Amino acid sequence: MERYPRRRFWMLSPVIGLALVFGVVIGKGWERTGHATETYEELKTFSEVLTQVQKNYVDETKVKDLVQGAIRGMLSTLDPHSAYMTPEMYKEMQVETKGEFGGVGIQIGVKENRLAVIAPIEGTPAFRAGIKAGDYITKVNDETTKDLTLMDAVQKMRGPKGSKVNLTIQRDGTTDPLQFTLVRDTIKIESVKSKVMDNIGYVRLTQFQEATGRDLSRVLKQFKEQKLQSTILDLRNNPGGLLTAAVEVSEQFLPNGKLVVYTKGRESKKDEWFAKGRDQMDDAPMIILVNEGSASASEIVAGALQDYGRAVIVGTTSFGKGSVQTILPLGDGSGLRLTTAKYYTPKGRSIQSTGITPDIVVKPQSPVTVAKADAKPGEKDADAKAKPGAAAGKEQPSTGAKPEEAATKNGSAPAAAPSADPSGDLAMDQDVQLQKAVEMLKTWKIFKELRPS
Repeated sequence: MERYPRRRFWMLSPVIGLALVFGVVIGKGWERTGHATETYEELKTFSEVLTQVQKNYVDETKVKDLVQGAIRGMLSTLDPHSAYMTPEMYKEMQVETKGEFGGVGIQIGVKENRLAVIAPIEGTPAFRAGIKAGDYITKVNDETTKDLTLMDAVQKMRGPKGSKVNLTIQRDGTTDPLQFTLVRDTIKIESVKSKVMDNIGYVRLTQFQEATGRDLSRVLKQFKEQKLQSTILDLRNNPGGLLTAAVEVSEQFLPNGKLVVYTKGRESKKDEWFAKGRDQMDDAPMIILVNEGSASASEIVAGALQDYGRAVIVGTTSFGKGSVQTILPLGDGSGLRLTTAKYYTPKGRSIQSTGITPDIVVKPQSPVTVAKADAKPGEKDADAKAKPGAAAGKEQPSTGAKPEEAATKNGSAPAAAPSADPSGDLAMDQDVQLQKAVEMLKTWKIFKELRPS
C-alpha cells in the first residue's frame, strides 16, 4: 500500500517536467507550472501523512476510510454546501429529487455558522412535532453538531422507518433548549397544493422537484378555465430544490424570452436561463408569500417576478441561499456536491446571505397572541399559552402525531407554523400573511374597476 502513492507521483513527474519545458518556451506557462509544482509538493506531504498513520496509529486503519475522511475535511474548508457523498448517499440524493425519501422531514442549512432548520416539510414527523424554520439543531442523539458537515448531519437524521432520533433545538426567544424525539417515516412530498378562495387561485409549493413545473402548469390551466382573476403563490417554508424547476415555475408567469436567473462561476463565467413558456394568467394580479424558510429555488422565483414587477412579495425576508451546487458523479459510484456558482436575479441582485426583501413586510402572528385571542372569558392567559394546540386552533393529537414525536422539555411541542395545517387545509383565521394577501387582491380588483365619473 505504501508504494501506490509513490508510483502515482512518478507518473506525474514527466507531466510536470513537460510543463516546465513548455513554460520556458511559451513564457505564459510559468503560472500554471507553479500551480502544478505546488500541487505535487502538497500531495507528497499527504502521502507521507497517510503512510505514517497506517504504520504508527494506535488502531488498525483502512485506507478507504482515511481517504474519505481527508476528502470530507478538504470540502469542509470550502463552504457548508460542498460535500462528499458515499455511493449510498449519492443514490439517496437521486431518489430525493423525485419526491420520496426516508427521514424526519427537515431541510437543513448553515446560518451564522450553526446548523439551522430551513423548513420542516408539511405532514412529516418534524412538522407535526412543531419544529420551525429558523430553529438551530445543536445535538443529534446527544452528539453535538458543532463540527458536523451538512451531509453528515443529514445522514444522522436519516434511518429506517419506525426508528427514533433525538434532536436538541435552540429556538430564538426560548432560554432552555427544546428536546424532540422523532419517529422516522417515509417522506413523500406533494410539491404542488392548490385551492380556490374568494375567486382567488391559491397555490402552495412545498419544494421544487422534477414534476413541479408540470404540476403547476396543470393547476394554473384549471384556474384560467375557472376565470379566476388573481393568484397567490405561497413559497413559505419552501427550502428550494432543482434550479430547472425554479425556471419552469417562473416561466408560468413571465412572457417568452424573459431572463429568469443567471449564474456566475469561476472566472466570471456566466450562464443564463430564459422563460420558454407564456404567462398563463395573462398578467393577472399576483402575490407571492415568503418567509425565513423560503430558500434557494424559492428565492429565484420570488426575485425574478419581483424584478419584473410581475408580483408583489409579502411576508418576511427569505433565508438567503444564493449559491449553486453541481452534483458530479465519481468513478466508484460516489458523488461530489460542489458549489460552482452564485445566482443572480434578472436585475443582478445576489441573494446569498441577504435573501429577498418583501415589498410589504407582514410578520406572522405569534403563538402567544393566538392563544390569548382563543382564550375564553375568565380563562387565565397562562392556561391559554399552555395549550399545545392553541396556535393551530385545534388539539395537538388531531394532527396525527404520535406522543413521542411531540415530546419536548416542557412536555408539549410548540405548535407548527400557522400557514397551513398538516393536512394542507388553510388555517386562514390565524394566518395574517395570507389574510393580507387576500385583502390586497380584493382591493386591487376594486381600484381596477373604478372609473372616473
